[in-house]
Amino acid sequence: MRQKLGSITLFLILFMPLRQSAAPVRQSAAPANETVLSTRLANYEMDVKLDAQKRLIDGTEILTWKNSTPHPTSELQFHLYYNAWLNEESSQFRSIRRRRSFRESQSDYRENDWAYNKVHSIKILGGQNWSEADISASMEYIQPDDGNKHDRTVLRVALPKPVAPGQTIRVELQWQSKVPRTFARTGVRGDYFFLAQWFPKIGVFEEDGKWNCHQFIQTEFYADFGIYDVKMTVPNGWVVGATGKETGKADNGDGTTTHHYYQEDVHDFAWVTTPRFSVHNELFEELGLPSVDMRLLLMPDHADKKDRYFAATRAALKYYGTWWGAYPYDHVTVVDPAYKSGSGGMEYPTFFTGGTRWLSPIERRSPESVTVHEAGHQFWYGILANNEFEYAWLDEGFNTFSTTRTLEQVYPNPVLTKRYFEEFIPVVFPSVKVPERTQIADQYYGFNSMLKRDPMSRLSWKYGPDAYGYNSYNKPAMMLRTLENYLGWETFQRVLSTYFERWKFRHPKPQDFFAIVNEISGQDMSWFFEQTYNSSNVFDYGVGQVNSEPVNVPRGYGEQEGDWIYRDGEEVDDDCETDPERQYRSQVFIRRWGEATFPIEVKVTFDNGEDILESWDGKERWVRFDYLKNTRVQKIEVDPENKLVLDVNHTNNTWVRDSRANIAATKWASKWMTWLQNLMEFFAFFS
Repeated sequence: MRQKLGSITLFLILFMPLRQSAAPVRQSAAPANETVLSTRLANYEMDVKLDAQKRLIDGTEILTWKNSTPHPTSELQFHLYYNAWLNEESSQFRSIRRRRSFRESQSDYRENDWAYNKVHSIKILGGQNWSEADISASMEYIQPDDGNKHDRTVLRVALPKPVAPGQTIRVELQWQSKVPRTFARTGVRGDYFFLAQWFPKIGVFEEDGKWNCHQFIQTEFYADFGIYDVKMTVPNGWVVGATGKETGKADNGDGTTTHHYYQEDVHDFAWVTTPRFSVHNELFEELGLPSVDMRLLLMPDHADKKDRYFAATRAALKYYGTWWGAYPYDHVTVVDPAYKSGSGGMEYPTFFTGGTRWLSPIERRSPESVTVHEAGHQFWYGILANNEFEYAWLDEGFNTFSTTRTLEQVYPNPVLTKRYFEEFIPVVFPSVKVPERTQIADQYYGFNSMLKRDPMSRLSWKYGPDAYGYNSYNKPAMMLRTLENYLGWETFQRVLSTYFERWKFRHPKPQDFFAIVNEISGQDMSWFFEQTYNSSNVFDYGVGQVNSEPVNVPRGYGEQEGDWIYRDGEEVDDDCETDPERQYRSQVFIRRWGEATFPIEVKVTFDNGEDILESWDGKERWVRFDYLKNTRVQKIEVDPENKLVLDVNHTNNTWVRDSRANIAATKWASKWMTWLQNLMEFFAFFS
């Protein structure tokens, strides 16, 4: 639960009057990029003023929008995300994913903690095929997803005539946003303002002639690429960080300063401001990749994390750029968020937030882990820019997979770390190794496995309780690692780099990725995606029954010199010294306990050290392997290389003859003993 804000002295600022009439297109101080990377369908010029004391943003916005579809549209639709904090009746507050956290977090909300985004007016600017016209009277709120009449997060405005295919329209919006107390990574905490999804933002008009402009319910965002030319007025002395580069700064002589930022070929704009940042700059340089100016905005209590932030950002730019494709912008801004600001771990084009603690040993990988992850979002979220409202896993899952791979390169062999005394003092247990969460599915074992709750193919905003996180992050990451293990790194790297190159700045869908997998691998992988994407079945293979016994002289009639001779049989003493002529008959049963199927390898190890690697298509419920050898089976390992990362129960994957118990039980018992030992040492230290 969020704690109440303490008493904080806020700066008072004076407002500059808003423009009341249509303004001409502003000439940017930044030179245009010679290379056009995107379609640039939605272009914004904004002039905004922050009243830090009242938590208000007043803005003028000129939107230049092009209809790139073969269909006309007689309306425009806008997202008003801050209206999700208008009151408890919004669809965001009612949503399955947010209900509990929202109820807890806003239990102590005061009047100034709520928020809104109110459009005062919309008018068409003259030019080309358009005459100037005020269309404010045609504004109305709509609820295309859930019909909740109280939700105000989508605004529709009717046009006097349709925007024809290929035609461009320019509209000016006058609006005001009340900034919420930080939640869902946007808002204000004291004198720290992190402003995301803060302005009226046009939806996406799709190729089928329909608007994709979802209500703000429980997922993230989707927008067209364009140019953002933004002026932000804040109190003097406050540092500003934002999407793009600062191209100018002017002291207004009234206690405020206007910062001018500009960025081409992005699909969103976010910014942060506070008087407490220190500013640091370094250059990323790597052979074969373009250089990138890295700007770090650092809170004073995290001054010692400067080098770690830069190192983690370099790691993401290097490995993502080498594996998937180069970062196309020449700058990136890293924000160290204020303590308990609720804005950590979030991505925006050329701009992201990390997160760390005052006491954070390198073993905790904080800020390293979150920095790699959010810097990595610049590639999947920022450049490919799929529809996260509907297919969140195409960004979050791909990035979680990529993050894990990068951490393995730069910060390998993670160990257990715990915080004590109300999460204040970190303690490292170097002898306790912990697996990456996206490398093992055991956390989802059980009859009520989280992986069974919804198939990934369900639209993200429609996921049931608790399913969003699993289906957007860890399950697709494990799916991708399994696919890598199956196809091999060289092939899979070509799959992802081809996908990145072909679909950057184009908003891919799941089927686009599946098609490239089939194309590059030369295989039809439909069977795999049918189970991992369209199904919620789980994978679980394990050792069944194992018999390895000496071959006795059989009882009954046997042929000898052309006649049938009766024998009483002879049992061999299995405990006597090994007879090199003695043979052992072994039977090994491998079982499929889960519903999903996958090709499986089985490693059989014998007493004499011999290994046999068996292959099974994994389709039946069980398979049996038979051996007649002068040695017994000593050990069985199902999926010895852990190729099937999605296997939800690895404790049944190993059998050892001499242990009289499952090796996994011994493994976990030893870990618990190690943890107990470390815990006792910790308390002994403080005693």
